Amino acid sequence: MKNTYIKIAKAIAMMALVLTASCSEDANLVLDTSQVVGPQLLNPTSSVDLELKIQDETKTATTLVWKASDFGYDTEVTYTIELALAGTNFESPVVAGQTTNQTFYTWTVDQLNTLAIGVGLPAFQKGNLELRIVSSIGSQNSVQSVSDVLTIAITPYTAQLPALSVPGNHQGWDPGTAPLIASSAFGETDYEGYVWLDGEFKFVEPDANGVYAWGNIDYGDDGSFSGILTADGESNAQAATGHYFVQVNTTTLVYAIAKYDWGIIGSATAGGWDADQDMMYNASTGVWELTTDLVAGELKFRANDGWDWNYGDEDADGILDFNAGTNIAIAEAGNYTIVLDLTTPRSYTYTITKN
Repeated sequence: MKNTYIKIAKAIAMMALVLTASCSEDANLVLDTSQVVGPQLLNPTSSVDLELKIQDETKTATTLVWKASDFGYDTEVTYTIELALAGTNFESPVVAGQTTNQTFYTWTVDQLNTLAIGVGLPAFQKGNLELRIVSSIGSQNSVQSVSDVLTIAITPYTAQLPALSVPGNHQGWDPGTAPLIASSAFGETDYEGYVWLDGEFKFVEPDANGVYAWGNIDYGDDGSFSGILTADGESNAQAATGHYFVQVNTTTLVYAIAKYDWGIIGSATAGGWDADQDMMYNASTGVWELTTDLVAGELKFRANDGWDWNYGDEDADGILDFNAGTNIAIAEAGNYTIVLDLTTPRSYTYTITKN
């Protein structure tokens, strides 16, 4: 039995020596990087032209396939996809997805669109991006091999509506932090939104990078104070203190403001359908608020104690619909905090929370 233990111990010691030598050899391995082969892009095989559309955002935009790199010995290789604006020589590349050990990668339309916008392509304009695959080994990716560069043409989209900044006395005349009003769609110039105003104000366009600042195109009143807009020799527009619905059209060069105070009305409220329960404007948060008792029933939001300007909720999704016929249901009696949020232009919301 003793001899058996001795033999086992010797075998273990011998194995340890072999493993140590092997690790030492691997650690001291010097690769001839000039002999490294790949990666090689196989698909797409030539330049591609992709027009991305928001209605296809969950569909596949394209699948990259490449030939694996050969570093001259059996080791795990990782691959990174890089994108950059064409002509920039990958000075500021964007990693286009997770690093992978596979030799293929699929982008959805939404993923590729996000990357294209992030790299710097303007929405709805065709532009060229350059793509490459970087393969690497080692814990610090110290040994790398890079594929040839593929140029792809992409027309990205944006769901963000074009907007104007509304700086003025109400916020310290800073276009970069001023509230925004938004157009109905990309390429349209019919801006609208709710803004708390307090005296003089103007409208400022963003620059090519989306930054709102003085020095950009800005609009004011033509001096007649009759709703005519101009960007040349303009005067500051004016408003008495209050919360306004603001409309601007930079094509027809007109603007309008209408002051609205908000309340709730309906069978769930104390006044029924005969009298509004007034809400209070919270200047620090920019929302209208009311804490009150409600009964089971329905309600709507309306402005200035009249039915010309009101909101319901057609889909019961918390998003308001202008002059909608669908009332907002209150399931049970109780004390509620109601918040009317008009801060995001063209996407007006509310919450009704039982206390």
